[in-house]
Amino acid sequence: MADRPQRRTRTPKHATVVRTERLTPHMIRVVLAVDPAAPLEIGSCTDHYVKLLFAPEGVTYPEPPDLDAIRAELPREQWPRTRTYTVRAWDEASRELSVDFVHHGDEGLAGPWAAAVRPGESIHFMGPGGGYAPDPAADWHLLAGDESALPAIAAAVEQLPPGAPAKVFVEVAGPEEEQKLLAGGAAEIVWLHRADRPVGAALVEAVTALDFPAGDVQVFVHGEAGFVKELRRHLRLDRGVPRERLSVSGYWRRGADEDGWQASKREWNEQVEREQESAAG
Repeated sequence: MADRPQRRTRTPKHATVVRTERLTPHMIRVVLAVDPAAPLEIGSCTDHYVKLLFAPEGVTYPEPPDLDAIRAELPREQWPRTRTYTVRAWDEASRELSVDFVHHGDEGLAGPWAAAVRPGESIHFMGPGGGYAPDPAADWHLLAGDESALPAIAAAVEQLPPGAPAKVFVEVAGPEEEQKLLAGGAAEIVWLHRADRPVGAALVEAVTALDFPAGDVQVFVHGEAGFVKELRRHLRLDRGVPRERLSVSGYWRRGADEDGWQASKREWNEQVEREQESAAG
């Protein structure tokens, strides 16, 4: 009898908090020192993301934790909860990973953790993943998103090819939430202040009103799923942007935490694609 193949374990990477920084009233940067023994492949993508793992209160796991074993041996309520965040920056020499968190008081899981965590504390994560980077062959670039997409947009703007034209729209709560973005190309950065309006309303208005330059455009639109759906429809149907030139996805959805959103995201995206393909005839 042939030996059974050895089960492949999913071992999270270990990191230690080095420092934190309050960038704006509602944005906190946490810098993590990644364990030197953990391989970390971060290439040219500017939307790299990691999945941070948070153990329920009172639960500890063997070191290093094995996610498959945890899910096989422990009840679901003791499984770690995951939260997905974009890598804002990676320093290969120091192995420091910077992650920016939106913080709204006690709301949520990762935001309060970022506000309370102190240097020396540990966290585990999976990843990174990612799939977008500014294409030097594009005639111009369009980037739009809310606070959740700001780290990826900031990283992308920094990596624009020299002289590359870009229209960049970022929606935040108000002027106090703006950040200085260092543009590598010829980026026109527009900050949109939400105030009391629904998330994404200002972004939809700005992008639909934009006088599109001629030529091949590469698009990055991420953030709350509702406005992302509207802009994906507009870009595909009204503007005729080819699917392969779009990086468009909902990072989160109003009324759902990440556990619920991730469980339904694939089906939601497939439904949106079907609707838009049907509308396109």
